[in-house]
Amino acid sequence: MYVQHLEPVAGSLGLSALVATLPLVIVLVLLGVVRLKAHLAGLIGLLAAVLVAWLAHRMPLGQTLSSAAQGAAFGFFPIMWIVVNALWVYRMTVHTRHFDILRRSFGRLSDDPRIQALVVAFCFGALLEALAGFGAPVAICSVMLVALGFEPVKAAVVALVANTAPVAFGAMGTPVVTLAQVTELPLATVASVVGRQTPLLALVVPLVLVWLVDGRRGLRETWVPALACGSAFAVGQFIASNHISAQLADIGAALLGAGALVAVPHTRRPAAEPVRAAVLTGVRSEDLDEEDPPREVLRAYAPYALIVAIFSLAQIPVVKDWLAGATQTYDWPFLNVASPDGDPVGGNIFTWPIVATGGTLVLLAGLCTAVVLKVHARVAVREWAATVHELRFAILTVTSVLALAYVMNLSGQAATIGHFVAAAGAGLAFLSPVLGWFGVAVSGSDTSANALFGALQVSAARESGLSPELLAAANSSGGVLGKMISPQNLTIACAAVGLAGREGDLLRKVLPWSLGLLLVMCLIVVGQSTPVLEWMLP
Repeated sequence: MYVQHLEPVAGSLGLSALVATLPLVIVLVLLGVVRLKAHLAGLIGLLAAVLVAWLAHRMPLGQTLSSAAQGAAFGFFPIMWIVVNALWVYRMTVHTRHFDILRRSFGRLSDDPRIQALVVAFCFGALLEALAGFGAPVAICSVMLVALGFEPVKAAVVALVANTAPVAFGAMGTPVVTLAQVTELPLATVASVVGRQTPLLALVVPLVLVWLVDGRRGLRETWVPALACGSAFAVGQFIASNHISAQLADIGAALLGAGALVAVPHTRRPAAEPVRAAVLTGVRSEDLDEEDPPREVLRAYAPYALIVAIFSLAQIPVVKDWLAGATQTYDWPFLNVASPDGDPVGGNIFTWPIVATGGTLVLLAGLCTAVVLKVHARVAVREWAATVHELRFAILTVTSVLALAYVMNLSGQAATIGHFVAAAGAGLAFLSPVLGWFGVAVSGSDTSANALFGALQVSAARESGLSPELLAAANSSGGVLGKMISPQNLTIACAAVGLAGREGDLLRKVLPWSLGLLLVMCLIVVGQSTPVLEWMLP
């Protein structure tokens, strides 16, 4: 048995935390400064994590490699499994030209690219996050924006920044459900507090998006629909998370946000030609005047309606229990790790939710889509294989980054960093969202960050006299802002819009927004820990 060590370097928690951060720092420097391709940066970062685990934390090499293998397995299933199948559905709509019909449908709502960014990246992206998550919203929305005429880099940046506010309740509430499980706090309480933090981001993000699309002019001319969209989304997310269901929070919020946006008269106002010329690439199709039969419009929306229907059915208790019955649990080989307290860690067991995972449900939706769109079985299989081939480097990046995250987690590197941050005492309320941000930046998943640091946040809160529910929620709310800089999300965005190898360029563009919004979240949590904003908490 390997027992994790929190202070392996010279008996110093500070030095140990400094060494433990090296793998993540190396990945970010290779991406943002050296501009190395993401899959190579991920592999080098993984090597660094293995060396730190083996040499500094003295984890046996066999167990270190086994933990990396488990992380790689999790990176492919369920994370890339859901991305592959979601993009497969998209590729079939492209093959049958129903994607063009869907694009024209969105385009007819408004020819203003700033409004289109809100419709596609914020509202539709939030719906995809609610249903699938794990990179699918970034991939699909980036492609849709490019098809509408956006320059690829701008499309990817807009999709990445938009994929923030819905993340904590994404994939049918998986992050907050996981947070409640690992912290042993009531789900209703945790979701309620998160639902009083992330809606504040939803008020800001649409304004940031119109700024990204068209700068000051965009903010000056379209702040009304942006604020209406963000406000409706925020209200919907707050009400659902506090009074209805955490699993349905993003679905309701996305639909309310879209409804409010459509209701604003400014939305349908034609954009001035200088705006379109400045924002769009000029390669936008001039086919928005083409009339599409209502039947074909319905078929264009069918794939996403099928995803909504299948995921909704999967939440029915009887169906959910039946799906969960197919879940397989294994003792992971060559891995026997205990926490510093001597308790076995979760990595010793590997759970394989064969049917209940989101990727399999999207696969089922894809099979139904093939029938509805009349895609021949041979063509559907060919498109699936082409999707895997297209994402081969993204798959390598994600599996290597998740392998890195698992090595850091199981060797104790992540716990060392977490305890160092938790020792901040009075500054813990400010640093709590930073810890979640760090976890998502490493793993690319708010769910993983909550599993990684959720219990630690609660323990540190109780030691410092702060609210355990507040700091647990802050872990998830701060984590959503790390998603836009995570290597796997950057890779997915680049792969979707044909910018393979340009992950470093995207990182430099989104990092300031990630840090700026993180600062806002830190101040919100600090305020909620004091009488200034304490009234916001349940």
